[in-house]
Amino acid sequence: MRARRLVAVASVALGLVALSGCRAEPGVAAYVGDLRITEDAVTGVMDDLRTKNPTPTAAPEGQPPAQVPQPPDRGQVVSVLVLSEVCERVSAEKNYQPRGQVAPEQVAQQLGLSSDTGYVRQTAALYSCLSGVPAGAPVAPTAQELADVLAAGRKAGAIPADVTDEAAAGQLDGEQLRTALATRKSLADAVAAYDVTVNPRYRPLEFPVLSFSGDAPAVSVPLGEAGSDAVTDVSTPDPLPTAGPQAAGGPQAPGGTDS
Repeated sequence: MRARRLVAVASVALGLVALSGCRAEPGVAAYVGDLRITEDAVTGVMDDLRTKNPTPTAAPEGQPPAQVPQPPDRGQVVSVLVLSEVCERVSAEKNYQPRGQVAPEQVAQQLGLSSDTGYVRQTAALYSCLSGVPAGAPVAPTAQELADVLAAGRKAGAIPADVTDEAAAGQLDGEQLRTALATRKSLADAVAAYDVTVNPRYRPLEFPVLSFSGDAPAVSVPLGEAGSDAVTDVSTPDPLPTAGPQAAGGPQAPGGTDS
């Protein structure tokens, strides 16, 4: 089963498009070009998640509650649906072919979900697709980008308190980070090219391309508009012994970067 249930938009008179001025139809979570991703589609994915993955009443024996994988929320579902459509479009247009196949079982293990869940299968297909999108040459982080990664690591508890910013920056600024920054630019360009618009309730909508251990995002690609009045709950994992980020997605990072 595929998690994505996308409804193609019917042809609309040019005059109506000009009069409407913007894309903000009720019941639409996001647009990718002429394609609507409906709120009903997102609800369908969430219902499938709940049906196939009953919420555990307690952490497995020997596993701290903070380390129990959390099910995706609606925003995460929308981000996967949006980026899946963008990746499929850019791959078809430029004849990109996946350099690796990510199995649903790999994603299921990482997320702590059943492998026959639609969201799991869609995410596995997305990572397979992203493996074929060229990232280009590694990009050196600017001072602000490095500061942002440090701040994210501090907030997530991934950088020990006794490690200075200078020392942490020395560990972080390496091939993984620079490749992730190149991947972010490549995907951001693709998102811009396919005219993505996101419902304000999901803004800012982002997809992580590099994460610290514990799945705290280190580098993310923005999907659609940046502004938002929405509030997102973010869980903070336990502190980890090292500050080094891991490639997002567990089994395979976008653009083929291994964790």
